[in-house]
Amino acid sequence: MDKNEKIKNFKVFDCSVIELNKIANRSGNITVIENNVQIPFKIKRIFYLYDIPGGESRGAHAHYNCHQFLIAASGSFEVSLDDGKTQRIVQLNRPYLGLHIPPGIWASEINFSSGSICLVLASELYSTNDYIRDYNQFLLLKRS
Repeated sequence: MDKNEKIKNFKVFDCSVIELNKIANRSGNITVIENNVQIPFKIKRIFYLYDIPGGESRGAHAHYNCHQFLIAASGSFEVSLDDGKTQRIVQLNRPYLGLHIPPGIWASEINFSSGSICLVLASELYSTNDYIRDYNQFLLLKRS
């Protein structure tokens, strides 16, 4: 399957919020994430967004191949999802909840609370060729 075919397969309702196991302790909680166990892919890259002014947005792109798993490690934000036909907004505000975003979904992180941290686990190493950054091109690819 070529990369253009792959992005047509997923819809916004294939993006799922996954509740991660929270191990409670009187000295603090811990949540563990392992490859292909709590999330449906092997993690190849981890990055996080922080110091984003309240109300600002990030993202606004889709991927050909990369799956992402977003967690509000601190604070809260919303994720605007778009498959070219349907839009959906998901709020992330707990460090034990994550959003799986498969390839072919246009995603924007919006409405960050002050001091929030967005932790991103990705299935692929960074490659500029994996990004679709133009929304009109995204729509053409989804509809072709």
